[in-house]
Amino acid sequence: MFFRQHLSRADAVSLLVGDEGVVTKAGKRTYGLDRCFASLYGTPVPGLACFTLSLVSVQARRSLPRRGEQVVRSAAEKAASKATADAKKQKPSTAKRRPGRPKGSKNPPKADGTRPPEFCRLTGRLDALLHLIAGVVSVRSVVLDGHCGHHNALQRAQQSNLHLMSKLRCDAALSFPSVGPYAGRGPRRTDGDKVDDDNLPEPDCQETTVEGHIQTRLSQRQLLHKECVQPVHVVIIAQTHLRTQARAHVVLFSSDLARAYAPLVDYDGLRCQIECNFLDTKKYWVLEDFMNITPTGITNAAHLSLFMVHVAYRLCTEVRQRAPDSSVLDVKADCRGSKYVEETIKMLPEKPEPILFAKILNQVAGLGRIHATQPSCSFS
Repeated sequence: MFFRQHLSRADAVSLLVGDEGVVTKAGKRTYGLDRCFASLYGTPVPGLACFTLSLVSVQARRSLPRRGEQVVRSAAEKAASKATADAKKQKPSTAKRRPGRPKGSKNPPKADGTRPPEFCRLTGRLDALLHLIAGVVSVRSVVLDGHCGHHNALQRAQQSNLHLMSKLRCDAALSFPSVGPYAGRGPRRTDGDKVDDDNLPEPDCQETTVEGHIQTRLSQRQLLHKECVQPVHVVIIAQTHLRTQARAHVVLFSSDLARAYAPLVDYDGLRCQIECNFLDTKKYWVLEDFMNITPTGITNAAHLSLFMVHVAYRLCTEVRQRAPDSSVLDVKADCRGSKYVEETIKMLPEKPEPILFAKILNQVAGLGRIHATQPSCSFS
């Protein structure tokens, strides 16, 4: 209701963005406590994982979290992850099997593979949010990080009539569509030569820029992926150091074949706005400091922190109209000072005149501000 009343705009172009945030926690009794990979530390740490879906306004370039849910892995998932990690550590077997395809094996349909537990969790969260914002915000695309850049997430987005935008691995199995003649027997071949990221065709290059010693080249093409049923629109961002010839590249993809390369690159950059929400909840709204250990308590604490991101954004929008340098800390200082003044005035035998009251309020409320601009009203 707060989002509908104060933050939503009918003419805004919005993206649905999803990402997982990690809150470090100690102890042993907290519900859902697990070892989660934290990109800030670069290693798994004890903590809680929360998957959040957010709406990002393309015009305002601002993310507003809409739904968060704690990620709790089952014992079977943990055992499967441990088995996979142990299998990678073991040395490959030296035994060689006979060349060719095993007798009796068949190609399983790509769209009917086994659904991982993460896919099932994403399905429930996406359905719940789309039902919540129906009739309020129109969304056509969902942007996820590279962890969800696979065919399962692509199928799930298409089931909800959404286009998926995400990242592929740098060594993804991409190939050009087949243009050769029909061999005369068997099914027609759909995939052609494999894509070489270091030697892309010149017609696919859309933009080349040089900044200092770094050359950035953007290429786009409709390609085939080994695991996807349909073609995908791929944008490859390659950077080359002109002195050392060192090279690195990022592969973005979208199920929207008509999408141009520039909006795809821009939308992937907007996905990082959700990281600002996680930073605000930890820095200003004590997401790292709550002491709840029950499922309900953890959910309430996380949702309250995410909700306060909305309230702070709404207040900062008003304050910055007269004080552009104001921050969330300034708004918190205003609210705290206004409350102190009102509680103090209640103790006086006679309330001061309105003009004197406004001066006292502005003076005291501005004491805790970082920026010197004085507020002109109370936020209590």
